[in-house]
Amino acid sequence: MSEESRLIDALRALATHPGARGLRDDVAVIPAPLGRDLVLTHDMIVEGVHFLPADPPGDVAWKLLAVNLSDLAAKGASPIGVLMGYGMTGQADWDAGFIAGMARALDHFGVPLLGGDTVKQPAGDGRVLGLTAVGQVAPGTAPDRRGACPGDLLFVTGPIGDAGLGLRIARGDIEGPRRLLKAYRLPMPRLAEGRQLAPIAHAMADVSDGLLIDALRIANASGLAVHVDLDRVPLSEAALGFGKGRTARLAAATAGDDYQLLCAVAPNDRLAAAAIAVEIGRFDSGSGLHVRDGDGQVPLPSSLGYEHG
Repeated sequence: MSEESRLIDALRALATHPGARGLRDDVAVIPAPLGRDLVLTHDMIVEGVHFLPADPPGDVAWKLLAVNLSDLAAKGASPIGVLMGYGMTGQADWDAGFIAGMARALDHFGVPLLGGDTVKQPAGDGRVLGLTAVGQVAPGTAPDRRGACPGDLLFVTGPIGDAGLGLRIARGDIEGPRRLLKAYRLPMPRLAEGRQLAPIAHAMADVSDGLLIDALRIANASGLAVHVDLDRVPLSEAALGFGKGRTARLAAATAGDDYQLLCAVAPNDRLAAAAIAVEIGRFDSGSGLHVRDGDGQVPLPSSLGYEHG
């Protein structure tokens, strides 16, 4: 039996949804939900770019699923299922650990694996993994990045910067609590918060590449300026142990991998949003990103977050 056949046989145990057709077809077929919009997203993660070679394979599987579900969360969507692309590198133990981790993640989030594809990678290549997630929402309710309005308030659902510190711990650059390492390796998509915020959010996105760069992307898509109060960006107690000043807060706001949600909300919905998220800024007419703290205007760092080249 080939490496690919063994891998697909192992994945069949996860793909129990009838629409997956036992992973014996090239497509998944699922009934179209009546009166619903489908939301589809696809993200890839690459060894050495999105995860470290020493990261546990089960955690890599979790992250692959979580980052895609986070995109659905940013549209207030409920997941229907996923399709996975898997690059094989000839390491059966790693594959087994990945599949076990994917099984845990699928079970935790209640999401079925519907199908996908496998390819053999050249020897020595870093692993390349992809996943497509499909979700559903009520018609016309998925917030659009282009939807922010002048005067809207900017909210974020939770602490920023934990994953950036967790990456430094994983690399051996610093020592720190396990909860920070867990934030990097086992991110949690904010699915419930996304469903709560979607009815009042004019625009919404997840914090994948960094709070500042992702806020600017909403502003650019909406043709507006965004103003961020750096002192109001929430940091966890664990992160505050590494610094509370401007330098530490800028590092947190540009680190990425947090998978909190950013949303633009009208002022008359401020109280509803504040029950779920933290107000950190506003959108106004104009363009660009403007950051302030208690000491005044903050010069923007050379990098606002992660970008591919």
